Amino acid sequence: MRPWPGHAYPLGATYDGAGTNFALFSEVAEKVELCLFDEDGDEKRVPLTEVDGFVWHGYLPTVEPGQRYGFRVHGPHDPGQGLRCNPHKLLIDPYAKALDGPVKWDEAVFGYQFSDPDTRNDADSAPFVPKSVVVNPFFDWGSDRPPKIPYNESVIYEAHVRGLTIAHPDIPEPLRGTYTGLAHPAMIEHLKNLGVTAVELMPVHEFLNDHHLQEKGLSNYWGYNTVAFLAPHHAYAMGNNRPGNQVQEFKAMVRDLHDAGIEVILDVVYNHTAEGNDMGPTLSMRGIDNHAYYRVVEDDQRYYMDYTGTGNSLNVRNPHTLQLIMDSLRYWVTEMHVDGFRFDLASTLAREFYDVDRLSVFFDLVQQDPVISQAKLIAEPWDVGPGGYQVGNFPPLWTEWNGKYRDTVRDFWRGEPGTLGEFAQRLTGSSDLYQNDGRRPFASINFVTAHDGFTLNDLVSYNEKHNEANGEDNNDGESHNRSWNCGVEGPTDDEAVLELRARQQRNIIATMLISQGVPMLLHGDELGRTQNGNNNVYCQDSEIAWVDWSLAGKNAPLIGFTAGMVALRHAHPVFRRRRFFAGRPIGPRRRADAAAALPDIAWFTPTGEEMTEQDWDSGFGKCVTVFLNGEGIFDVDARGERVVDDSFVIALNAHYEDIDVVLPGSRYGSRWAVVVDTTTGIVTTLATAPGMAAAEPDTVGAGDTFTVTARSLVVFQRTEGP
Repeated sequence: MRPWPGHAYPLGATYDGAGTNFALFSEVAEKVELCLFDEDGDEKRVPLTEVDGFVWHGYLPTVEPGQRYGFRVHGPHDPGQGLRCNPHKLLIDPYAKALDGPVKWDEAVFGYQFSDPDTRNDADSAPFVPKSVVVNPFFDWGSDRPPKIPYNESVIYEAHVRGLTIAHPDIPEPLRGTYTGLAHPAMIEHLKNLGVTAVELMPVHEFLNDHHLQEKGLSNYWGYNTVAFLAPHHAYAMGNNRPGNQVQEFKAMVRDLHDAGIEVILDVVYNHTAEGNDMGPTLSMRGIDNHAYYRVVEDDQRYYMDYTGTGNSLNVRNPHTLQLIMDSLRYWVTEMHVDGFRFDLASTLAREFYDVDRLSVFFDLVQQDPVISQAKLIAEPWDVGPGGYQVGNFPPLWTEWNGKYRDTVRDFWRGEPGTLGEFAQRLTGSSDLYQNDGRRPFASINFVTAHDGFTLNDLVSYNEKHNEANGEDNNDGESHNRSWNCGVEGPTDDEAVLELRARQQRNIIATMLISQGVPMLLHGDELGRTQNGNNNVYCQDSEIAWVDWSLAGKNAPLIGFTAGMVALRHAHPVFRRRRFFAGRPIGPRRRADAAAALPDIAWFTPTGEEMTEQDWDSGFGKCVTVFLNGEGIFDVDARGERVVDDSFVIALNAHYEDIDVVLPGSRYGSRWAVVVDTTTGIVTTLATAPGMAAAEPDTVGAGDTFTVTARSLVVFQRTEGP
C-alpha cells in the first residue's frame, strides 16, 4: 500500500470523505511506519516518507472511519540521554480521536526487561496496546448552540459520567454509566430541578487503568491518567464494540444537555500522561519523541521532572507540545461543542523553567486564541511542586477553584476561632485574591466539597479519613480535612447528632449559594451521598464512589432545600453581583429616598451595631449579620438597564448556642421576612420561583430581636423599605 504525499497539517488521522490523511510529529525519528490493523488484528505497515517540519505524513485514499491504526518510530535508544525510540512498540497517536479499548498489561508494553531494567525490551507490544481509530467527523448537530451562560449566573455541578448514572433506577440499565445515560431525560430532569447551569465532568479524555491498581483489584476510577487528549473515553460509550462510536455518543450527550440549557465543562489533565515515570510503559509520546513531550531532569535525563505526583510532567516549553494542548482544546470546543475546561493542577502548565510563571507562553496562547479564549477557563491553581499553590494568581481570563474559600467555610461552620474576617472575604467574592488584577467576583469558583476529599455528608460525619478499602493502610488521602463529625464518628442513630449534621449540610449549601462568585456543587451532595469516610476514592469504581439514588427518597428535603437555594440565587442578582462590593453608598446621587444613602453592604454585630475593627479581631467571632443592598448594585443588565433587586439581611451563627440577633435599624428597612432558615430547612419566597415553596413567611421589624439557632443561617428579605 503506497501512500500519497498528503499534508503535514492537521496532525493525527483526518478523514475527508474519500480517504484519510495521517500526520505525526517527531523530531528525533529516523523512520516512521503507519501500522494498519484489520478486524483479526493482522498488521500492515506503511512507511511515511514525506517529512515537513519534523512532521511525517501520508494520505491513503482507501482508509475510512473505523480503521484501527498506530505508529512505530525508529530512532535512537539511549535512556540515559532521554532517548527512548523503539520500533517494537506500537504507539498511540497523540492526536487520536478515539481508541478501541484498554491497555492489556504485559511486559511487552514496557521499554525495558523486568529481569534487567538496563536491557531494552524488544517484544512486540501491538497485541497489548489499544489501537487509534479513524473517526467520521460528520454529526447532525441540528440547531445546537452554546448556552453561553454568564459566569455570575452559573451554578456548576461537578459529576462523574459513570458514578452519577451507574445506579440510577430510572435510566435503562444498558445506558447507565455512559454518555447517553448522562443525557437521559431522568438525569436531565434532576439537573433542571436543581437549577444547575453546567455539568463539570471529571476526566473524559481517554485514560488508562494503572497496572498496580489492577493487580490489587482496583481501577483508576477518577481518570486523571490521560493517554489521548482528543479522544473521549471508550468505556463510557454504549456502543464501545463499534470503533469510534464514543465520539458520536459524546456529541449526542452535549447536544441534549445544551437543548436543556445546560453547559458542559470538561476536567482536563494536560499536566502529565499515563506513561508515568522512567519505569512506566512506552505507549505513545515516550516512544515518539521523549524530549519534546516530557520534562526530563537536566543532569540525568533518564528521569522525569514530576510536578504532579504521577511520574512525569508535560514539556510545555516545547512548541509542539503546546500545539498539542491548544489543538486539543480547540477540537473539543469546535468539534465536540463543549463550553469550557477545568485544568487539573494548572500550575504545572505555568512552569516554563522551574518557577511558576503565570505569564508563561501557554497563557499567552490562550489569551490570543479566538476560540479557546471565549470558553470558560477554570484553573485548579496548584500542583505539588515548589511554589505551586497559586490561588489568586492566574491571568484575568481565568477563574479558579478557590481553595481558600473551601478551607475558610469549613473552619467557620465547625466553629474554629478567628475565622470571621476571612469568612467575610470569602462570602463577598474574595476581593483580596481577585480585585487587584482586574478580575471580578466570579473569578472565584466557590466550593466546599469536590471529588477529591469528603462528600458533604461525610464532612459533617467524620473527623478522620477511612480509606482502608484503597489497600494502602489508610495512608493515602488528605489527613487534615477541616471536618467535624458533630460528636460521633460515622453512622449513628442519635437523633440530635443526625439533626445537627443535616443542619450543617444546609448551612454549607446555603453559604455557597448566597456567596458572591460561582458556586460548585458535588454530585450527590444534594442527596446526602456518603463514601463511608473515604476521602480518596480515585481507585474505587464501586458503590463506595457511585451516587446512591436510593437516598433520593430519604433525603428529599435536602434536595428540595438545595433546589430552593439555587432558585433564590437565580431570582436575586444581589447574590451574584458582577462587581465587588465597595462598602459605601453606590446609587444615583440625585435620588431622594433613603436607600440612596445606604452602603451596598454593611456588617453588624449580634446587638445590631455596625462592626468595628475590634469586632473583626474578636477571638469569639462566631456570629455576624450582613446587609446586602439590592438598590446598591452598580451594574446594568444585557439591555443596559440598571440592575435593582430586593435587599436582604443574612444572620450567620456558627456558635454552639443560640444567639439573639438584633435586626438593623429602620434606615435599612422597616420590615423583614424570613425566607431561609437552615434550622427548619425551609426556603420560601415572596415571588413565584421554581423550586421554592409558596408560603407566608414570618416577618420581623427593624430593631427587633430574632433568635438564631445554634449553628444555623437565616436569610431575611426586606418587605417594607426604610
